[in-house]
Amino acid sequence: MSGATTDRVQFIGDKTKYKEKGGAWVIDLPRFGEVGTHHHTYGMLTPYFKGLTQGKLLATKCVNDNCPISKGKGELWLPPRADCPDCHKPMIWEEIKNPVGEIFTYTFVERGGSGLEIQAPYYQIDVLMKGVCTIVKGYLVNRNRPIKIGDKVKAGFRTGNEASNTCLDLYWEL
Repeated sequence: MSGATTDRVQFIGDKTKYKEKGGAWVIDLPRFGEVGTHHHTYGMLTPYFKGLTQGKLLATKCVNDNCPISKGKGELWLPPRADCPDCHKPMIWEEIKNPVGEIFTYTFVERGGSGLEIQAPYYQIDVLMKGVCTIVKGYLVNRNRPIKIGDKVKAGFRTGNEASNTCLDLYWEL
């Protein structure tokens, strides 16, 4: 991993600015100058992004007793869904306390390309978490150590003034 100046991946982007409208965050992504600004709302998933900036990992689950799959005892979804994909009813929010998991699969990214807001090289990882029915994608901040499938990881957060207000506020460390 030549060229790495530190053993931890650094965030190199600008903090994403947002406006709150009706309880939802609306972000402006000026990727291509004034004419190329993309306006995007986090909508009903705003609690997830807001939680990351506060050091909390929030997931959703279905509690609809009439759901053909969950029967009201749904597993956690991460990334969260606003509505259950099986019964289309609103999901409820639940915080994952002590978010840990294991590496399900990974890719070593040597050159991230245009718009990448974290320092390359880095490991992009998929994390399997007990009690979560989906696989969580993220990045590993440790990069100068060989890793393997099954390695244990713990969630970390970019919070306060360090928060980017994006999914990059969630990272994983060995």
